[in-house]
Amino acid sequence: MTTILWFRQDLRLADNAALSAALEAGSPIVPVFIFAPAEDGHWAPGGAARWWLHHSLARLDEDLRRVGSRLCLRAEPDSEAALMRLVKDCGATRILWNRRYEPAAILRDRGIKAALRAAGHEVESYNSALLREPWEAKTQSGGPYQVFSPYWRHCLAQADPAEPSAAPANLPAPRHWPASQNLDDLALLPRRDWAAGFAEAWAPGSAGAHRTLEEFLSGAWQHYDTARNRPDLRGTSRLSPHLHFGDIGPREIWHAARRFALERGRTAGWRESQFLTELGWREFAHHLLYHFPHTPEQPLLPKFARFPWKSDAAALRAWQRGATGYPIVDAGMRELWRTGWMHNRVRMIAASFLVKDLLLPWLDGARWFWDTLVDADLASNTLGWQWVAGCGADAAPYFRIFNPITQATKFDPEGTYVRQWVPELGRLSSEWIHQPWMAPPAVLAAAGVSLGVSYPERLVAHEAARVEALAALATLNR
Repeated sequence: MTTILWFRQDLRLADNAALSAALEAGSPIVPVFIFAPAEDGHWAPGGAARWWLHHSLARLDEDLRRVGSRLCLRAEPDSEAALMRLVKDCGATRILWNRRYEPAAILRDRGIKAALRAAGHEVESYNSALLREPWEAKTQSGGPYQVFSPYWRHCLAQADPAEPSAAPANLPAPRHWPASQNLDDLALLPRRDWAAGFAEAWAPGSAGAHRTLEEFLSGAWQHYDTARNRPDLRGTSRLSPHLHFGDIGPREIWHAARRFALERGRTAGWRESQFLTELGWREFAHHLLYHFPHTPEQPLLPKFARFPWKSDAAALRAWQRGATGYPIVDAGMRELWRTGWMHNRVRMIAASFLVKDLLLPWLDGARWFWDTLVDADLASNTLGWQWVAGCGADAAPYFRIFNPITQATKFDPEGTYVRQWVPELGRLSSEWIHQPWMAPPAVLAAAGVSLGVSYPERLVAHEAARVEALAALATLNR
C-alpha cells in the first residue's frame, strides 16, 4: 500500500503531521510537490516567493535523500489530474497532505478529496501550518473574532499546542519511483538575476530556519520588546518566510521558546511574550481569512468600497522604486527590492504613505508586496494592508496617519537604516537625513545632495496630504 505524501507549504520533515501519518502505515512513501500556480488565481506566487520556493524545494530534496527518499516534482496546470496520474503510476491507495487555508486552496482541496475518494482512495489532510485551526476560536456569540486582543486571550487560555514530532531517521521508499521533473523545469528563478541580494540575506530550508531561530532566541529575543521596532537594529526574528513555506512550523517555534525560557529560569510570562504574540497575529490573520474569504480583494468594512481613491501611475511607480522623497519610505522600498523583505515598522510607514499620503488604493500596495516579498502570505498581507488602510479587522483608524518624519526620527534616530538603503543621503547628519528638504542649501551642497537631481523632491507635503486624506475619509460618513 503506497502512500503519496503531497508537500505544499510544509517543506520540512520535522513537525509534519501528514508525514507522521504516512509513516504509521509502514508502507512505501512517495513525496510529491506539484507546482500549479494557475490554481491560486490572482494570488499565484510572486517573483520573490518563487525564488524562495526554488531553494526551499532543493533543501527539502536534500533532506529527503539523507533519509533514503527523494522529492518527485511536477509542474502541472491541474493538481487533481497530476495526483490521479501519480496514483496510477505508483499504485498508491493513500494520499495525504497538510492543509492550506487560502480560499482558492480550500475550494481546490475539497474537490480533489471528493474526486480521489470517489475513485476508491483513502485521503486525509492535517494541520501543520498553524497552532490552532482557524475555525476553532469563537466569540461568546459563536462568531469569529474581529479584534486581536480577545482572540489571543482566548487562545492563550487553551492548552499549549502539541509537542512537535522529530524528523524521521528514514523513509520507506517505493520499489519503482515515478518520473520526476528537474527543479529547473519549474522555472522558479528569475531570468534576469535581480535576486542576487536575496542569497546574501537568506538561507531557505529547514536547517536555515532552525539556525535563524536559535540565533534569535539566544540574541535578539532578550531585547525584543524594545528593539523590534528599530529597523536600524537586528531586533526581529526574520522567520516569516520560513514559516510561510513551512521550513519550520509554529509548534517548533512555540516549544523552542518555551524550552529556552525555562532553561533560563523564566517560568512565568513567556507565553505572553511579545515574540509569541507575533505568532498570535499570524494565527489571527488566518482566522480572519478563513471567515472572510473576500478580504484579499475587498475591504472587510463595506463602507470603504466607496472610498475616493486616486489613480496615479507615476506616483505608484515612484513609491515602488523608493523615490518618494521621504527617506524612511524610500529606504524600506529599496530594502524590499534588494532583499525581498522589509522591516515591519517600515512596512507600516511605507503602507501608510501609499494609502494616506498618496491616496492610492491599499490593493495596489498589497499586490506589490505580494510580488516582491519572500514572505508573501495571503492572510498576513491582507491583514496588514487592511489594518493600515483602516478598512479591516482591528484596524488602525483611518484618521491615524503615520507621519514619516516623526516615525523615522523615533525608530531610526541616527539615520543608520536610511544611510544603508539611501546612500546618496549618507553624508547628511541625523538632524537632516529624515527631512532633507528642510536642510539649508549649504548643508545639502556639502553633503553632495541636490534635491530633484541626486535625490527626488517630495511627491507630496505630508501636512497637506494629511488634510486631504481626512477630507476623503469624511466623505464616507455623509
